[in-house]
Amino acid sequence: MAELAAMEHLSTEELGRRYRAARDRVERSHLQGVWLLRQGLSVGEVARVMGFSERWVAEIVRRYNVDGPEGLGDRRRGNAGAKPLLDEAQRAELAQALQGAPPAGGLWNGPKVAAWIAARTGQAIHPQRGWDYLIKLGFSLKRPRPRHVRADPEAQAAFKKGAAGMAGRASGRAPRRGVRALGAR
Repeated sequence: MAELAAMEHLSTEELGRRYRAARDRVERSHLQGVWLLRQGLSVGEVARVMGFSERWVAEIVRRYNVDGPEGLGDRRRGNAGAKPLLDEAQRAELAQALQGAPPAGGLWNGPKVAAWIAARTGQAIHPQRGWDYLIKLGFSLKRPRPRHVRADPEAQAAFKKGAAGMAGRASGRAPRRGVRALGAR
């Protein structure tokens, strides 16, 4: 990798002072990289000392050369992320639409919500985004309980009636505390 030089926005002593005084870990490591480079170490040596790749050290130096000390540090804090697909009015419209049946029939699911969003926004929407919006609006997966193929509904009903009669009996329950079980000495 070609050798880089850090511009003299700050003196080497000032970089060292700021490096030692920095409270933020990311800013501290960035200042250390520029400081070591200004002390005469090569990009490869700085990368080995800091545990970074040479490419990342070069990116840190590039930021320092372009923006000065303000270009160093953690830039994730200022990144709010992508703009939501739907604004508040469209979200309310989707919530209203979810109260009824989907245009294609059946139940709402991720692909159907994604198709609804795509029709409103004019963008291609991945089916997962439809599921994400279902979750954001408080919906969850509804699926009927599985039934065995050879289940006998009459036998199940008879079993449930028999089990209901046993609910009040003491048999099958552990004895209460302080009560001796029959046969116990």
